[in-house]
Amino acid sequence: MEGVNRMHPYLSIEGIARRYGARTVFEDLWFGVERGEFVCLIGHSGCGKTTILNILAGLEAPDDGALVMDGHEISGPSLDRAVIFQSHALYPWLTALGNVGFALRSRHPTWSKAEIRDRAQAALELVGLKDAAGQKPCELSGGMKQRVGIARALSLEPAMLLMDEPFSALDALTRGTLQDEVVGLVGGGRQSAFMITHDVDEAILLADRILLMTNGPNARIAEILTNPMARPRNRASLHRQPGYYALRNHIVDFLVTRSRLLAGTRPPGWTGRDVLHITPTDSLETMSS
Repeated sequence: MEGVNRMHPYLSIEGIARRYGARTVFEDLWFGVERGEFVCLIGHSGCGKTTILNILAGLEAPDDGALVMDGHEISGPSLDRAVIFQSHALYPWLTALGNVGFALRSRHPTWSKAEIRDRAQAALELVGLKDAAGQKPCELSGGMKQRVGIARALSLEPAMLLMDEPFSALDALTRGTLQDEVVGLVGGGRQSAFMITHDVDEAILLADRILLMTNGPNARIAEILTNPMARPRNRASLHRQPGYYALRNHIVDFLVTRSRLLAGTRPPGWTGRDVLHITPTDSLETMSS
C-alpha cells in the first residue's frame, strides 16, 4: 500500500457532489486521470457511477465542487470528451458512414465532403467495419452497432474517452473482441480513458487504475487500486501474470463485503482526499478497512 500524491492530473475531479432533494448520491469525491491513463470505476448499482460519467461529459452539473481538464474548468459538453454509451445511440436513418461523418462535421465544420468521407471510412476500417460503411443500424448486429459508436467517438480524436459499460449488452465473444480492440486503440498513451464497468476481469484487462466505490446512497470512493500488471495485457494469458489473482481477489472481496460495510460510514475527520491508494500483491490479497 502506498500513499500517492497526484498533483494537477490531466483531468482533476475536485470535491464534487450530487444530490436529489434530501438524498445524497455522493459528495466530496476527489480523483484524477493522468494524460494517457485508463481508469475504471467499479461499484454496485445506485452508487452514482453513471452520474459521475455524465458530470465528466458535461451532461450534468455537480451540486458542489469542480472539474478541471488540462487547466480548464469543465462547464458543459465538449468534443474533447467523447462518450460511448451502453446503447449504440446511432441515428437510424444514417448509414454507418453517415453516423461517423455526422460527428466529424461537428468537429471539423470547414472540411470538405471528401475529407469527412475519407476520415469516417478510416475510422470504420479501424474497428473492422470497412465493408459495412453503407449499411444502416437496422442492418447491423449489436456488436457492429457498438463498433460504429466506438468508431464515431475515436474519429473525433478526443483527449478523453468516456465509456458507460459499452460492452455490457453484448455476447461474451463480441464483448471480448471489442475489449481487445479498445486495448489496442486507446493504449499507448494516445488518449486518456474513463470507463464504468461491473466486469472485474474487464477492469483488470483495460485499466491502469481501478476506483472502488461503496454502495449508495451517500457513496464514496473508498480505494484506488494500481494495476500491477504491465502492458500490453493479453486476455488469454492474463490469469498467468503475477499479481492477477491478488488484484482480482481484492476487487471481488470489496464488492462482496467491504462496499456494503463501508456504505454511508466515514471515519472521524475523513475527507474525500483520504482515499487509500493500494497496489495488491501476491502477499497482500485482501485488505480490511
